[in-house]
Amino acid sequence: MENNYDFFIAGRARNKDNILKICDLFDKYNISYYCFLKNDETMGSYGQGIEDPYEKQKAFESMGLKSKEVLNIFKIDMEEENRCNNLLLVLPAGKSGHIEAGIAYGQNKKCYAIGKFDATDSLYNIFEKIFSNETELEEFLKERNK
Repeated sequence: MENNYDFFIAGRARNKDNILKICDLFDKYNISYYCFLKNDETMGSYGQGIEDPYEKQKAFESMGLKSKEVLNIFKIDMEEENRCNNLLLVLPAGKSGHIEAGIAYGQNKKCYAIGKFDATDSLYNIFEKIFSNETELEEFLKERNK
């Protein structure tokens, strides 16, 4: 499968505002990416009409693991992750974002993260760099875009 995106942006739906700020930086430097929050198909119809990201996530988490909608979201996420060259995990992130990072690392993709992590974990060494803030990430993207 051909890679169509430079980055896969992973994170937790509850961290929506921070993730969308990161997407804005990628847009600013015209760097291609896939982000589940920007894909209506991935977001599905669960929690329609619910604006609060915490409540929307609760609606999702109450669905059956093998429900048609959950399986469709899984399929889309995996297809899109396979089409990306790199991964950026926006912290704090949940289990899914960490699993996506592990998948990318296992595919020999470069993995990056942004934000603070709760505690040191040896497995965070899968990340080439953990940017402490948006300014650091922006400098990286600027340099990368030259």
